[in-house]
Amino acid sequence: MAEQDPRTPLLGRACWRRRVSTNPFTTSLRLKTTIWSELGGSVGDLGTYIPIVLALTLVSHLDLGTTLIFTALYNAATGLLFGVPMPVQPMKSIAAVAISESPLLTLPQIAAAGLSTAAVLLLLGCTGLMSFLYRFLPLPVVRGVQLSQGLSFSFTAIKYVRYNQDFASGKSGPSRPFLGLDGVVLALACIVFLILSTGSGDVDSFNDDQSQQIVQFDRSRRRIRRRLKILSSIPSSLIVFLLGLVLCFVRDPSIVYSLKLGPSKINVLKITWEDWKIGFVRAAIPQIPLSVLNSVIAVCKLSDDLFPDKEVSATAVSISVGVMNFVGCWFGAMPVCHGAGGLAGQYRFGGRSGASVVFLGVAKLVLGLVFGNSFVRILSQFPVGILGALLLFAGIELAMASRDMNSKEESFVMLVCAAVSLTGSSAALGFGCGIVLFLLLKLRELDCSSFQFWKLKSKSSADDEASLNP
Repeated sequence: MAEQDPRTPLLGRACWRRRVSTNPFTTSLRLKTTIWSELGGSVGDLGTYIPIVLALTLVSHLDLGTTLIFTALYNAATGLLFGVPMPVQPMKSIAAVAISESPLLTLPQIAAAGLSTAAVLLLLGCTGLMSFLYRFLPLPVVRGVQLSQGLSFSFTAIKYVRYNQDFASGKSGPSRPFLGLDGVVLALACIVFLILSTGSGDVDSFNDDQSQQIVQFDRSRRRIRRRLKILSSIPSSLIVFLLGLVLCFVRDPSIVYSLKLGPSKINVLKITWEDWKIGFVRAAIPQIPLSVLNSVIAVCKLSDDLFPDKEVSATAVSISVGVMNFVGCWFGAMPVCHGAGGLAGQYRFGGRSGASVVFLGVAKLVLGLVFGNSFVRILSQFPVGILGALLLFAGIELAMASRDMNSKEESFVMLVCAAVSLTGSSAALGFGCGIVLFLLLKLRELDCSSFQFWKLKSKSSADDEASLNP
């Protein structure tokens, strides 16, 4: 018989039994808000997902249908297991190397890089080393990594809005026209709509207990709160994303004729020893520190901030990344991980439970089974400015996680870590500088009196020993 938790009030025996026997999968899918909010949150991470997947499909001949099917399964599994909108994102460093560095990586080499990274994270998770790192890493350093990632996403989002993008080459083109189906005005209109409907993202501050005390004496505040509640219930990100899908067909009606029904044929990749060597050296080595920091440690810390009632362990997240890639990479699926930016984006637009990513997984599975690799024709016409609008809010939400630094010393470490990460384009470099700076500041405050006492004690012991042995 289970013992009662001393932190909870006394409950009836039947009620306690019901609480112990709760199905964890049912709890993970229990809606904390409306279904429209969860649907809105489900598309909150597509601002980073779509550009990278599209680039890998065009440059590296990644099979989009296979990737959609496997990432759909990952989304469903993580939503059920973690109970929070845990995102499934591309491994960004591997993708950057694959599409931008010459010679370009082949699909087996990309898979080898993903499997190598997954093996390291699986080892760290199974041995408990990842949990050790999460417990003992200084919070200001973690916040610096989150701040740099959030600002990096925001800078990229502004580029999407202002300039034409060539995802195949990974470079920005000339300035985007103001008018048109993918113009600056359209992107700005989407941003304004998202701001009016979601505000600063702090929708949970309007709880019923506080409102009942306020509205009794202030009728105008009652009207304001009613209006804000209506606006926050609008699935704004879902509306913006559906608008982008409609504009795909308006921009190029001929894509209807290029769509082919049916899933892609799934094949097992043949990875040679040369593929393993190239994939590990060129892509896995820069990806491993980014995955440890942003895909596990930063994700767990952000999840703890956003969902304090749902504990997400670093061990589970690390093992999750390893298992996902060992399942899909052998079949040519894109190497994936979890990401703090994706979690921030889904939370920003209404995702509050695992149901959010389960909905996204169902949508991916349907698209992968119905259209297969031909769905890339639709994504290639998706307005990039709208992706920039979604990505901007995800980046800002992630960066705002660093607002809890209460002292000047903590802020100093965080800002130096973020500055180095942004300037050097390396989260690992910023992390290393942040750790060194944190240790130097602690060394500066170290009390040396204990060392002097130990030295005097050692000297007196030596004198006593010398007197006994003349």
